[in-house]
Amino acid sequence: MLKDITVILVDYSDQAMMYKALISLKKISSRLKHIMVFKEPKMTLNEDHGYDWFDQVEFINTSINDPGQILNDTIDKLDTPYVLFLNGTDYLSPTISVDDLHLPHQKSVLGTLYHNRNIVIHRPLLVSTSLLKEEKFLSIFQLPLKDALFPAWLSNVEASRQLMKDDLVKQSNKNSSTSIIEREKIIQKYQLKKIKTKHPTISILISNYNMGKYVEAAVASCLLQSEQSEQLLIIDDGSTDNSYQQLRRWDDKKRVKLFNKKNEGKAKALNELLPHVTSEFILELDADDWLDPDAVSVIKKNLSDLPKEVAVLYGNLRKWKQLTEDVLFKGISKGVSINGTADLLSYRFPLGPRVYRTSTLKEEGGFPVIEFENGRLYEDVSVLNRLIKNNQFCYRDFTVYNVREHNESITRNNYLKWEEFFKTLNTD
Repeated sequence: MLKDITVILVDYSDQAMMYKALISLKKISSRLKHIMVFKEPKMTLNEDHGYDWFDQVEFINTSINDPGQILNDTIDKLDTPYVLFLNGTDYLSPTISVDDLHLPHQKSVLGTLYHNRNIVIHRPLLVSTSLLKEEKFLSIFQLPLKDALFPAWLSNVEASRQLMKDDLVKQSNKNSSTSIIEREKIIQKYQLKKIKTKHPTISILISNYNMGKYVEAAVASCLLQSEQSEQLLIIDDGSTDNSYQQLRRWDDKKRVKLFNKKNEGKAKALNELLPHVTSEFILELDADDWLDPDAVSVIKKNLSDLPKEVAVLYGNLRKWKQLTEDVLFKGISKGVSINGTADLLSYRFPLGPRVYRTSTLKEEGGFPVIEFENGRLYEDVSVLNRLIKNNQFCYRDFTVYNVREHNESITRNNYLKWEEFFKTLNTD
């Protein structure tokens, strides 16, 4: 039989699980030409494993920082027609046979289903190498959840090219912690059908200043949507890191447009984008935050019946703590209704996600550049404080916006200035 498959094992942090995955491959050995294990340098291997089978395995030391790029570089050099992926704690089902690994005509992906409680996640198992060379994996810097690597890639493959089968792959164990379940609920959304509705139009605005570690994840989250926004407008506010160079790769001059200016603060930067907005509503996304894959769809649905007197729609915030190599779920901050200035000023800031009615925001003069810190801080509170005086806000119970808490946060590093700023609002 033709040896037409390269197997790649990714993200195995436990040696016993990795060995179990390798042993499971013997069931399909007649078709395997290469077996590659992407191994973290800190993982040591037991040389006395006693398995002759492992002699043909190539172990590739990788950095946890960017498995996506390493995958792309490796796949570009492959000469087999197919690649089979096992990930994390996966191993092939004891009942699998070589006949199960068959892609019908016009199909490019044989996918498998990952189950955890009531969550079902689609992942690629056997993939045409030609498709992998055409449709690249995202860098880990472009995905806030590293375990979203394969589902996010699959979301860009047309459903007609996919064939899903259950029971081809098993997992050694399933983690059902609160943080894991919350992550998997988001990752599950990557398989939502792509739609286009006649709901109100929306643009996403991002202002970036020195968020090179995170801004590409924000941008990618805007594009990995089940329903696309009409515009994605990004402005770099005079960054001194490499983030402007990173952002240039996303600028297609059509739906995604990139601007830059000298550093003068977020309020002025966002105001530079306002004349370019052509949609009925605006979603403001911070450069270090990110959206769920159904964010645009959920927000548009809520906008479809929004009363005309409402200037701002908002919901809940899902909060994450940035760790060295990943994020940890902290909880969901539920919004509450705001009916006037008093409610706004007693609100647990930040309020979000902030979706503005474009016409009202422009009529009110955009984002205020106040004297306090020359408008460089708390621009979200300043604009809301201006809008609430003549307009209504509307809270709806939806959660599609993710807040990343990290040490580089401008607001976090200026926390002590909040009380001083708050006094200026009360005397306004």
